[in-house]
Amino acid sequence: MQMSVISEHYLARAAECARDAASADLQNVRDRYLRSEAAWQQLAARALKTDAARALRDAEKASNIAVNDG
Repeated sequence: MQMSVISEHYLARAAECARDAASADLQNVRDRYLRSEAAWQQLAARALKTDAARALRDAEKASNIAVNDG
């Protein structure tokens, strides 16, 4: 399964937050970046799950069309 542009964007933002957290001097700023990273990762996971479900549904439709045309 190929990652969508959306999930790639979410993962890129998560990586950016992780880098920012690593370089933050203040604990509260670091914590904010880590919370943001977790949120972006959750969004990416949800997008990947949606992509997988869509791919499965499309494959099932294609299979049904092939059987009915046969």
